[in-house]
Amino acid sequence: MRDICREARVTPPTVYYYFKNKEALFDAVVRETITMTDFMKLLNETCKKSDDSSAQIRAYASTYLSSFPNNLINVGLYVRRSTRLDPVGAKTLMNEFARIESLLTRIIRNGIKIGEFRDTNPDMAAGCLLGMMNRFIFQQIHFQRSYRASEVSSYLTDFFLRSMRLTKQKV
Repeated sequence: MRDICREARVTPPTVYYYFKNKEALFDAVVRETITMTDFMKLLNETCKKSDDSSAQIRAYASTYLSSFPNNLINVGLYVRRSTRLDPVGAKTLMNEFARIESLLTRIIRNGIKIGEFRDTNPDMAAGCLLGMMNRFIFQQIHFQRSYRASEVSSYLTDFFLRSMRLTKQKV
């Protein structure tokens, strides 16, 4: 706590006035740091501009890969004494990702409903597409590997949409 106070140029009583202990300070930092509200709004707005589910998937992937808030994921802040996320950081991050995933799941569910996509589990389909996109995102965040968002987006959405095509029934 002394190190934190020194860096912030405040005294410990000042910090303790606002935060009961260093865990409360950590909780506040995590909550403030990993909110993806603006990113979620951008995803929603971009997807609403498209009429059909395939175009919405393309818009979602393009926006996700080109606008993901990389600066919110500070591994050093969330990892404590191991490679596991701190419980508060993990819970907050999972809640944010659940909101993002639910939008993709709704798009897929609607595509199935209107007959644009084959009948499949929309939750698993969304998880697959997000998993593929997150591979590129997290390699960039953790290993500074760069990628061209437009190229990756095009490849992944083509791959995903081919797998979602309606299959012809055999007679």
